[in-house]
Amino acid sequence: MNVLGIIASGVAALFITVALAKSARRVALRPHIPDEPGGRAPRAEALRRTGGATAVLGIGTATGAALWLGAADDAAGSVGGLLAGAGAVAALGLVHDLKPLWAALRLAVQTAAAVLVVCLAGLSPAAGVLAVVWIVLVTNAFALLDHADGLLTAVGLVTAAGLLACAFVGGDPALALLPATLVAGLAGFLLHNWHPARLRLGACGAQFTGFALAASGALIQAAAPSGRAAWAALPALATVALADSALVLISRRRAARSPLRATDDHIAHRLRRVRVTVPGAAVLTALWAGVPVATGALVYAELLHPVFLLLPLAGTAAAVYALLRIPAYAPPRTAPPRTGSSRTAPSRTATSRATQDRTITARRRTEAADAGAAIPAAAPATGVKGSAPGRGAPTGTARTAAGHPTVPPPPNGRPAEAATAAAERG
Repeated sequence: MNVLGIIASGVAALFITVALAKSARRVALRPHIPDEPGGRAPRAEALRRTGGATAVLGIGTATGAALWLGAADDAAGSVGGLLAGAGAVAALGLVHDLKPLWAALRLAVQTAAAVLVVCLAGLSPAAGVLAVVWIVLVTNAFALLDHADGLLTAVGLVTAAGLLACAFVGGDPALALLPATLVAGLAGFLLHNWHPARLRLGACGAQFTGFALAASGALIQAAAPSGRAAWAALPALATVALADSALVLISRRRAARSPLRATDDHIAHRLRRVRVTVPGAAVLTALWAGVPVATGALVYAELLHPVFLLLPLAGTAAAVYALLRIPAYAPPRTAPPRTGSSRTAPSRTATSRATQDRTITARRRTEAADAGAAIPAAAPATGVKGSAPGRGAPTGTARTAAGHPTVPPPPNGRPAEAATAAAERG
């Protein structure tokens, strides 16, 4: 396959992906799309989540057209098997986006697709088993990177560019067909997947991207000349994806959490906790991925010694250790201590409430008694006659000589002086 054919395939993938993603974006952002019945997610959100199907269609259509035109030459079987396996994984991911599937079923389909790629590539049994394990592992590692806007798209674009360079350097341009369409298709989809994301790759686009990258690396390594250090260079291209998986597994193991339960403990989540923006997290992760990708491509081209691969690996290990020190989980809630059994708890509560009520009642009685003692009744003045019952004032009310009732004394403890003053006023 010539360079012009690869460029034409990439341009076709770019335009098809951009056109399909733009149409899907318009449909997803329509304000009149009603919600689905039964309390399920709105249809607009479902369309955004399945937006990765546009990238799959754009990349798959461009690659399939190039194969149909005979652009892959002798490697048509290998590239065709790779495209078929990636398409099967993407179809399963689309079903998973609409209705979640079991993890065992997804692993089984990924393994079957990897076996198809290995069989059509003509690898030996030992190399085939290693290639199948590698493809399944890297596919899921890249799929886990789809936890932030633009993250997987940017990292996948950088990795595909490294595979494209290795395919050209290795002398088998036919294997550069799928990496070239991946670079173009992911670049077109990144316009709609950048923060704030209008479309998302979802399981469909994420698993397709991971499978295409992993299978392309396995085929390029199998077709590499014997003198090249492909065994060390090509695995380095998946450093960031494997580092994210290791970070998640270690942190969940320490916190005694299930490794299959989705939690906000990935690379971008931890960067957000140290005040890194969402676009900044995507850019930092893409730059992080670019270091081992560039080093691996230079080692594959025999421009660097394989020992230089230890530098990005050591830096990745240090970065994972630093990210592990960033807290990813909320502290557990501590329950109040129990002083007795559940049967005696209600009776003790009732007893304490009754005691409180009694205390309040006694306190109110004491206050009332103190108030009554502080305001004694006025004594009748000397020579003053009480009024007869039924005449003006109630019975027993003291009156002055003029017939006016006496004024109650103020609460100052001097009732005699108050009575004398009232008599003088009368």
